[in-house]
Amino acid sequence: MISKPGDLRGKTCVLMGAGGHARVVADLATALGAEIAGVCDPALKRARKEEWQGFKVLGDDDFLLSVSPDDVLLLNGVGQMPGSTIRSDLFERFSEAGFSFVPLVHPSAWVSPTATLNAGVQIMAGAIVQAGAFVGCNTIINTLSSVDHDSRIGASVHIAPGVTVCGDAIIGDDTFVGAGATIIQGINVRANSFVKAGSLVCKDMV
Repeated sequence: MISKPGDLRGKTCVLMGAGGHARVVADLATALGAEIAGVCDPALKRARKEEWQGFKVLGDDDFLLSVSPDDVLLLNGVGQMPGSTIRSDLFERFSEAGFSFVPLVHPSAWVSPTATLNAGVQIMAGAIVQAGAFVGCNTIINTLSSVDHDSRIGASVHIAPGVTVCGDAIIGDDTFVGAGATIIQGINVRANSFVKAGSLVCKDMV
């Protein structure tokens, strides 16, 4: 289901995860006016922490089983590293349970009105998504990266900071594109790929 990013003023959100990416997501959601009710993280619960970065620790992920999906929106603060499925597993588990992960677009980012953003997409500060681009569920378009016209980015992809994806490129699901990499126009990158930081990809990875 495709959602539209927008003003989160008056919306109650729960943050999942408590690492560096979670701090960035918390800043982004706050900038969009969200009210963050608290954070869920297994490590914080094990450590019996009551507060994290000024937010109440609600418990681990199972806390959400006591909450109606109609009452909160979820913020996926778990980052994505090569080979890890923690972020995508959380997204799938709680989406199937009826919770919503709204797309987040930083106020300093540019997203074309003709681009498509699916549920849980996170467009970070200074990023650009151009005309006709498609970004799949739960994907991160990180700081100062760009996705040019008519490119198709799959689900649970991480486009790391400073990446350039040229027009008409296709990047498959669950792919990690390292910081500063460049994907040349029309290139096809298969699902579950790992593109090293600083790489120039000028041949298909299929």
